[in-house]
Amino acid sequence: MILAGDIGGTKTNLALYDWMTERVEPVRLESFHSADYKSLEEILDEFLTPPAPPRALEELEQAQVGDTHEEAAPPAEPVKLAAACFGVAGPVIDNHSHTTNLPWVVDGSTIAKRFDIPRVQLLNDLESTAYGILMLRPDEVEVLNAGTPPKKRQALALIAAGTGLGEAILFWDGKTYRPMASEGGHADFAPNNDNEIELLRYLRGQYLHVSYERVLSGPGLHAIYEYLRDTKKNEPTWLAEKIKAGNPAAEIAEAGLKGQADIAKQALDLFASIYGAEAGNLALKALSLDGVYVGGGIAPKLIKKLQDGTFMKAFTNKGRYKRLLSTMPVKVVMNQHTALLGAASVAAALAQAGSR
Repeated sequence: MILAGDIGGTKTNLALYDWMTERVEPVRLESFHSADYKSLEEILDEFLTPPAPPRALEELEQAQVGDTHEEAAPPAEPVKLAAACFGVAGPVIDNHSHTTNLPWVVDGSTIAKRFDIPRVQLLNDLESTAYGILMLRPDEVEVLNAGTPPKKRQALALIAAGTGLGEAILFWDGKTYRPMASEGGHADFAPNNDNEIELLRYLRGQYLHVSYERVLSGPGLHAIYEYLRDTKKNEPTWLAEKIKAGNPAAEIAEAGLKGQADIAKQALDLFASIYGAEAGNLALKALSLDGVYVGGGIAPKLIKKLQDGTFMKAFTNKGRYKRLLSTMPVKVVMNQHTALLGAASVAAALAQAGSR
């Protein structure tokens, strides 16, 4: 049995797999609200602690009449793990990470010792997602641009907005694609027009450094909305109340997709355009002729917006390189557990290596 984890700023997904060589469905999968826990170890304690075996009806009846002589059932045997891999939202150096959007320190060797796991590997969360996209089925992606990739394989790129913004590059080594970790989401936000320049000025009043993550993320969509609210003065009262009471990004997205408020539609337009522009930037830097994948938790929820042309117009708006960008396939990852899938594939490989 292997253990895989996707450790995000909002939620942590853990799964057990009976994985040998081919992709399989998880034996057990659970999701935890990350901020409710002080560490990954605390979540693992809860996840890996076997539940108490169910008591028979006769035992329950005896307990109710005060029979205290009945011995308690022995606890279930803990799961024996051959390997584990965790995708972590933050830089991973020497199998160790200080998470970006959580006050956690995650260390592979510490987890291995505490939970008696022979092999534990930490990956950046986009690195694990990159491994995951290599295992996706055709029905788990939506195509924004079919493109015309070259016959000889080159490189892929991955960009993913969620609680934060992640980026990764996959290069072809002659046999397979090799994911490379990156912290490109924290590079400087580069506005493309007067409206985006004003957005940058607005955000500079709040942050010393305005990265792409400050714009392309759940909090980033809310920041774009607040910029429009404070400069356009067109926020309806009913939407202001919903945003205050609920999840701001979700409320803005819903109102924008349903066409219920102009300010929400404008926020989605700006978000999709900046998303496409940065995806195009990454595609140029990686020369990802084989394609660009758009992952993360936000893209599937905004798929209708991403399909309306705003994203691709910004993606290809690179002057003399417009034609080159137009040849690159662009696909949206619809499987929300792609990072978990990638982590599981790495854990399975570790387990196989250890059994030789």
